[in-house]
Amino acid sequence: MAVTPPGTHPDRPLEPSPEAMRQLIHQAAERIIHHIETLPGQKLLNNQDGPAVARALVEPLPETGAPFEELLDLLDRTVPCSYNTASPGYLAYVPGGGLYASAVADYLADGYNRYTGAWVGSPGLVQLEVNVLRWIAELLGYPATAKGFLSTGGSIANFTAVVTARMEKLPENFLDGTLYCSDQIHHSVLKAARLAGFPAANVRQIPSDDHFRLRLDLLEGAMDEDRAAGLQPFLVITSGGTTNTGAVDDLTAAAEICHRHGVWHHVDAAYGGFFVMTERGKKSLAGIEQADSITLDPHKSLFLPYGTGCLLVRDGDALRRTHAVDAQYMPVIQEDPDFWDFHTLSPELSRDFRGLRVWLPLKLHGAAAFRTALDEKLDMALEAADALRKMPEIEIVAEPQLSILAFRLRPTGGDEASDNVLNRRFLDAINARQRIFITATTIDGRFLLRICALSFRTTPERMREGLEDIRAAADEVLAGTTVKP
Repeated sequence: MAVTPPGTHPDRPLEPSPEAMRQLIHQAAERIIHHIETLPGQKLLNNQDGPAVARALVEPLPETGAPFEELLDLLDRTVPCSYNTASPGYLAYVPGGGLYASAVADYLADGYNRYTGAWVGSPGLVQLEVNVLRWIAELLGYPATAKGFLSTGGSIANFTAVVTARMEKLPENFLDGTLYCSDQIHHSVLKAARLAGFPAANVRQIPSDDHFRLRLDLLEGAMDEDRAAGLQPFLVITSGGTTNTGAVDDLTAAAEICHRHGVWHHVDAAYGGFFVMTERGKKSLAGIEQADSITLDPHKSLFLPYGTGCLLVRDGDALRRTHAVDAQYMPVIQEDPDFWDFHTLSPELSRDFRGLRVWLPLKLHGAAAFRTALDEKLDMALEAADALRKMPEIEIVAEPQLSILAFRLRPTGGDEASDNVLNRRFLDAINARQRIFITATTIDGRFLLRICALSFRTTPERMREGLEDIRAAADEVLAGTTVKP
């Protein structure tokens, strides 16, 4: 026999009473507020018991309900077994900030539960999301013809860009099409090419230079060779901040080459795109406004929760030519250029109201607050590089072009394999101290440590603590001592 949760009507067990709803939100809010308040002192990585924790959670479908407090207790026990991506000490991968205002926005959006895939379904709410996209387009220097959509992340945005470029630049039989990127490109681009129907042999990964930027001389030569061989170059993907080192390709020169060759130019600026809000970022990303399409991740450099990506296309009608499909059961697509139907611009028909999680924090805090936070991250990366440069045992391999830098313990004179082992120990020794958490990458066989300053919660004080730990860990590893967690 089913058990009716407290505060619900016996005949409508899925509909809580107003008081029950208030209680649910109050209980959840108290847990989240406590979690955020205690973030600075929480462990940064605590997943060593991951297999045991995961197996302990396996259970059959529950036939009856459980008290909400018990379920919150279970989450409180489960969440700490993770990378603490919301911590001020999280300098790993590319942080996703998780602004509290966005969490509130998601609650509101899910509570209202309006359909925003078609304009007619919720004209005002769709307009709020369109406002967000137009704001972003203006920041990037895009014209009024630009359109786009908010996605679940950069991977879907990159995939959609590849498909749109294919539809715009290639015939129906597209398998002679070739696309180009650097050897530092995000792996989602390679996946996007595969999902768009291209064999791996059609993707040209061009070597990067000493600053990890796409070598444009080799790019143009590769396109000439492919065209001479009867292939059809159609797409170049450049980086507006790579994940490995934060490198920004020469976007202006790349745009000129793409224009000359008649190919689509897409910029993957998932990590770095919103640095255009700052004067320094605008200089680093000069030329991005000439691209045919741009991927950005608001859940990276706009500090929003995971699951918030964005694609913008200079000629917004290209998105519609790629995605618009009629069906008898669909509402009539309006033709007013001021109003957008997202289902005609993206792969999704069913979608959540993502716009509110971007609109609400921008309206609540204002763009200036985001600009200040981004400038702080640029400063933080430069200050970290200066501090590391003063440590004779440290080699900076990638200077910060935005807010990522890469470094390692200097080669000891042995072979590269032994140097890599030493630097893996170095990484473990830093993270064992649990004041910062950084991650690594391997480039040209070299194991490199990375700092990515991008969380709005990371303070200069926490970065200085991290640099102290880096210095202490270097001394211990080079002395051959063991660092215990």
